[in-house]
Order: sequence, then C-alpha cells, then structure tokens
Amino acid sequence: MFPLDPSVEEVLTLSTFEDKFDVKDFVSSISEKLISQSKATPGPFDPKPFIRTFESAVDKLLDIRKNLQRQTDLLERSVKPAERDYSKKMTELGGGFDAVGKSFTSMEGKISEVGRTAVRIGEQLESVHISRQRAQAAYDLIDYYNHFSKGDTTRLDNLQKEGGRDGRHQTAIILRRLSIVAKEVDMPSADKTRENIDKYCEKFEKNMLRLFDRCYRKGDPKMMNHCAQTLLDFNGGASCVQIYVNQHEFFISKNQVQELSAVESGQLWETIPDPNSSPPKSEPGLEILFAEIRTTVAQEAQIVQAVFPNPPMVLQVFLQRVFAQSIQQYLELLLSKASNISQLSFLRMLHLSHSQTSTLVESLKAYDLSHVTARLASDRAVTDGLIASNAPGAPGQVVSVSTMLEAAIEELFMPFTEGQKYLERESKNLAELYSSYLYRFTRYHESISKSKTSNLLNRVVNQIAASSASSTPGTATTTAQAAAAFMKFSGLGAAAINEREKEKEKTGEEAPREEDGRLSIDVAEKMLRWHAEAIGRCVELSSTSDVPKNAFALLRVLSEALGRSYVEAALETSLTRLETRDPKLEPDLSPLSTLRTADMVCHLWQQYVNIALMPLSSSSVTIRREMVIFNNQTISRVEGCANALLQRVTDSVISWLTVQLNKQKRNDFKPRNDDLSFARVNTEPCEACCETMEKVRDAAKLNLTGKNLEVFLTEVGVTFHTLLLDHLKRFPVSATGGLMLAKDLKSYQDTIATFNMPALSERFEFIRQLGNVFLIQPDILRTYITENYLGKIEPALLRPYLAQRAEWNKEEKMFEGLFGDEGENEGRGFKDRLGVSRMMRELEALRIGDGAGSGFSAGFSFNSLNTRSLGI
Repeated sequence: MFPLDPSVEEVLTLSTFEDKFDVKDFVSSISEKLISQSKATPGPFDPKPFIRTFESAVDKLLDIRKNLQRQTDLLERSVKPAERDYSKKMTELGGGFDAVGKSFTSMEGKISEVGRTAVRIGEQLESVHISRQRAQAAYDLIDYYNHFSKGDTTRLDNLQKEGGRDGRHQTAIILRRLSIVAKEVDMPSADKTRENIDKYCEKFEKNMLRLFDRCYRKGDPKMMNHCAQTLLDFNGGASCVQIYVNQHEFFISKNQVQELSAVESGQLWETIPDPNSSPPKSEPGLEILFAEIRTTVAQEAQIVQAVFPNPPMVLQVFLQRVFAQSIQQYLELLLSKASNISQLSFLRMLHLSHSQTSTLVESLKAYDLSHVTARLASDRAVTDGLIASNAPGAPGQVVSVSTMLEAAIEELFMPFTEGQKYLERESKNLAELYSSYLYRFTRYHESISKSKTSNLLNRVVNQIAASSASSTPGTATTTAQAAAAFMKFSGLGAAAINEREKEKEKTGEEAPREEDGRLSIDVAEKMLRWHAEAIGRCVELSSTSDVPKNAFALLRVLSEALGRSYVEAALETSLTRLETRDPKLEPDLSPLSTLRTADMVCHLWQQYVNIALMPLSSSSVTIRREMVIFNNQTISRVEGCANALLQRVTDSVISWLTVQLNKQKRNDFKPRNDDLSFARVNTEPCEACCETMEKVRDAAKLNLTGKNLEVFLTEVGVTFHTLLLDHLKRFPVSATGGLMLAKDLKSYQDTIATFNMPALSERFEFIRQLGNVFLIQPDILRTYITENYLGKIEPALLRPYLAQRAEWNKEEKMFEGLFGDEGENEGRGFKDRLGVSRMMRELEALRIGDGAGSGFSAGFSFNSLNTRSLGI
C-alpha cells in the first residue's frame, strides 16, 4: 500500500460527490500530477505510478462508500419512529376538524331557520305597516274631505306653510288623491265639496307655478327641481313644462324673429334661379339658426336633467317647439321667397333646407335622454294603492328623442312632399327648363316643318295669283274672280303677307338661324346635368319606396325632351330638307354630320341612364323592367328616324349618280376622232360620278363608324354597280371606245376600292372584266367569256353587253349555239330586263360576304350603345 499524494487525498472526500459531479474532471484531477511527472522523466513510459495511485484511490473510495452506507442505515432507523408519531397526530387532528365542521353545519341550519322566520316576520310587519299607512292615509283623506265639505282648509294650509318642501310635496299628493276621491263620491253635498277641492287645487297649482317661475328667473335649479317634482306628483307636471318652454329666452328673443330683408340679401338669391350655376350648399340665415339651436339644446339637456324628474319628456316638448316655431317659420319664409322667383329656386331651397335640417337632426340625436327614468315620489307606489294607478302623473311610455326628431322632420316637410306635389313640381321645372333652353331650337325646326307643308300650297297660290293677275278688270272670268276671292279671304294675298311681316317686326322677335337648329353635345350635357341635379333632389326628398317610381317619371321627362324634342326633331328636319330638295341638284351630305352628333348625344344619354337612373330602380323589379322597356322603345324610335334619314341620303346620292350617268353621250365610246379621244383621260360623267363618290366616302368616314359606315357605303356601292350594269347595255362601243370605257371602269373601280369594302371590290372587279369584252379580239372572245373570270356567269346574260360591240353583227355567227334559243324577237326586251336580276343572283354567288343588299335591312343603329343589355 503506497501513500497517496496530498492533492489526491483532498479529492477523495465525500464533499466531492455532494455537488455537481463530473467523472472526467475527477479522473483528470487524480492523474494530472502523474502525467506531468511522466512527461518530465526521460525514457519509456512507466505505468506503475498510475497503477499504484488508482489502486489506492479505489480503496479509499470503497471506504468512503462503506461509511456512507452506515450513516444511511442509522438515519433510516431513526426516521421510522418519527413517521409513526406524525401519522398518529394527523389522524387525531382530522377527527377534530370533522367534529368542528359538523358543529358549523348544525349552527348554519339553525341560523337559516332563524333568518327565514325573521323574513316572514318582516314581511308581515311590512304588510301591517302598509296597511297601517293606507288606513292612516284613508283616515287623513276622509278627514281632509270632511274639512273641505265644511269649507275648512286650515289643516292643509298649515301643512303647506309649516312643512316646507316636504309639506308642499305631501299637500300635492293629498290634493291629487282628494280630486280622485271627489269624483267617485256620490252624496248630496258632494258637488260643493268637489268645487271647493277643485278651487284649492287650482290655487295650489298657481302658487307652485309662481314659485317655479321665481326660481327660474333667479336661476335656482334645486327649488325648480322641487317645484317640478311636486307638480309631477300633483298632476303630471305638464303645466310646469309649458311655463319653462314658453318663457325660454330662445323663443322670445328678438334675434330669432327673421325679417324678410335679411332673407333677400346675399348672393345666394341671385344665383339660385340660374340652372347653370351650382345649387347652393347652405343658407346663411339657416346656418345661424341651426347653430343657435345646437348650442341651446346642448345647454338645455344639462339643465333639464338637473331640474325635471322626467327629462326625456321635457326635452321632447322643447324640441317640438323648436321645430314647430323657429324652424318652420323660417323655412316657410325661405320657401315662399324662393317660390316667388322660380320653380327651380323653390326646389333648390327645399332640397337645401331638407339637407341642412337632416344634418341638424343627426346632431340632436346625441341628446337622447330616454335612458333617464322619471324620478317619481318614493312613497307613491307604497301609499297610493289603487288610487295611484289612475294618477295623472303616473309614468307612461316615452318615445325616444330620435323617433320624435324623425317624425318632426317628416311633418315639417310633409306639406311640400306629400302625394305627388314634389314630383309634379320637379317634372314641371324640368319641362320649363328644357322648353326655355330649346326655344330657338324648336322655333327653327318648326319653321322647317311648316315650309314642308307649304310647298304644295305655294305652288297653288302662285297659279291662282297668276290667274287673277292675268285678268283685266273688264274681262275678268269666273275663274279669276274666284281666285281673287280665295286670295282675299284665305290671307294668302300680298296684302295679308305684308301684314304678317309687319306684325313680326313689331314683336321684335329675331328670326331663327340655322345655327340654332344644330345638334350639340354641349346642349345635351347641360340637359343631363340639370336632370342629374333633379335626380339628386328626388333621392333626398322622396321616401325609399317612391324613389324607383319617381326616377322613372323623371326619365320620361328626359326622354321626351332630349329624345323627341331634340334629337328626333333635328333628324326629322334633316329628312324634311332632303325630301323637299330638288333631286337634280348635287346631294346634300350635311345630314351625315347630324347623324354623327345624334349618335354621340344618344351614347352620352344612355350612359347616363345606365349609371345614374337604372341603379335607383333596383329595389323594384317591376319598375326596373318598365324602365328598360321604355328606354329601349325610345332608342328604337330614334334609330328609326336615323335610319330613314340615312336611307334618304342614300337615295339622293343614287339619284345624283343616275343623273350624271344619263349625261353620257351616245357616241362617247364610239369616237370619230381618235386623237381627241386619246387626249381625254375619262368621260365627263365618269369624272362627275367619281368626284361624287369621293365626297360621299369622305363625308361617311368623317361622320359614321362601325356597322353604320359599312352598311351605308355598301348600299351606295351596290346600287351604283347595278346602275353601271344597266348603263353598259345602252351604249355602242368601238375598239377605240373600248379603251375609253376601260379607263372609266378602272376609275370607278379605283374609287370604290377606297371604300375598303371587300364585297364591293368583288363586284367592281366583275365590272372591269365585263368592260374588257370590248377590247378582246373576236377570235379569243369566246374563250374569254367561257373560261376566265366571266365563265362564272351564264353566257346568255352576257349577250346584251356583247351586242354593243361595234362589229357584233359580223361576229355574232361565231357564237352560234353559245347563247341557246333566243326565242321570239318581241320577247327580247323582257328577257333583257330579266337578265339583270339573274346576273345579280350570279354575282351574289361570287362573294358578297357580309355586305348589305339593296336597302338598309339591318337599319341604322347607335353602335356605341348597349341599350339592349339593360334587359332583366
């Protein structure tokens, strides 16, 4: 056994293992010094010091473990008796606690029994006390009644004078009960007694009201509260509330008396009748009045809660007086002044007043005192019994201030909005505005309409005038005399006409100008802006259930003015001008600009209907459907006018082209002087037709868009193509003239190509190919008309054109059998006419695509609109 190093012995103690123990640290602390010595000693590694040290350490640790085990055994033996003693004591304490709990439970049951007995005794005592109070009250009531029957009021007077506040309060209760009893008693002297009681009650009420008035003037809220409470228990306190409200400074102040001069002043009254100015947002006098009302109500809400036992009812009486007196008087003053100016001024002022009053109502709803309960006398419910249930001051159902304010504003504006009054005013206002604004426009178009009906009459008048003028006085015939008489009495003579002209000069009315009758986007925007303002007022002033119906009514007014009186009038006037225009004159393309403006106006109009009006009818499916149907019918009617106008423009263009083609000379395509013929590029009719079609193209592309442009240009091109087919059958063509014809047809084709219509390009390519039959040599002509482009057409249909070749009489034998049986000569004219329609059917087989046929089958449409999408 080798001795251990002292540092190792320090480690091998029990304290080393009591705290946090780490095996690696423990081993390293034992072998740390040995490792240092091993490193310091030269030579090979010697394990013996390590073995001896660890063996000794293990022996030491075994000894420590044995000592620890002995100590543990000793402690365990000493703990067992202590545990037995502890368990015994806990058992004894548990038994003691159980005994105490049982004692408390028994005591609690006895206390509960005593409590229930006390409650029963208390209830019996309270019942006895109430019975005693009632008996005492009944005794006192009978005693007071007997005193009143004798005319003696000394006892009540003493109670009122000596009792102070409580005495007055008790006097009020006694008098109220005496009044009820006096009405029930039926005895010989009851009438006199009842009379004495009523006189005393009246005297008492007057005294209390005088006291309340003095306290009100002194500003004593406590005494005011006492008087109000006493009068509430006496007769409900209505008289007290009336005095308080009637004598309030707000209602008797001179500042609240609005003078008419104050209303008339200000810039508002200068701009309010002008429909082009923005509607006013506020009225100075109304703003001042409402500001004072807000301030006063805010103060009164606090005073009422401090003074009156029933503040909700008092505040409602005060607000009702404010609306019935201050607001209503000033509102009637404003509306009376506005009504004297114009309908628009009245409606704008009505809307302004309603808007500002609604804002006032919303701010006053913050002073709703319905949550404050009435502070009635505490002894009433106990002492009054059945009598108190019939008392005039018994609390009842008090409506909220919010409900009262809503009813007040409805009642305030009811005289102006009930029934159909408002809608009739609004409709009349819009009709007057539109009528005044479109006055010169309407006069212009009425003059055009009158000129149409007077054209025929003018011709008759001219003939009659010529007849009467050609007759001398001595040789006047019966016809001339009748003509003179007709001129005299019909007012168509020169004298009558001069008299009418003088009357126009006296009135000083300016004759309508052409500019007055033109459609304008600005005019439509202004009319829609006026209508939008009316719709805004309608939503504000109409009840929710009436908004769809009223919006539909205003839509009818707008459609009548903007649709029928404005757009349709302009379209009908343009149509009238075209109908009365000489067809031999160059066509007037200005109606296309009218169509363009009408398209934009209707687009703007329908956008407004979709965005502003249709959503207002969402709450009523029936009215919405009626609005959609009405709107679609209106637009369809306007489209019908536009379609008739566009068809008339097309007819005038075709008539002019026909006139130009009729100017074609018989020998234009069979010239005698070849040099002069080659000097000309195109014939005069060709140049005139091309120039006309270029003007038509430019005007159409400037004013029409989409499908309308396509239909119009296709109609003109197709009809002109038909004219050319018939035109080529009427002129003989020589070899040199064929070149002239080819130039004309090429010009037609180039002009039509600028239309950018594929269907027309196909047709006029056929025309050019048909013109080449006058240039082809006879020996290859048969092949040209059967195998090339013309091979798609039946040869018999081409014969009328081949017959116009200068040498056709000689060449006809070369085509024997190609055209079939010609039939009899006398039927050839009918076959030629039939040939054109048959040729057209053949051409349709080429490629017409989406092009329109003869006539506007699709009709003009406002292609920028989507009115049909409004359907339900």
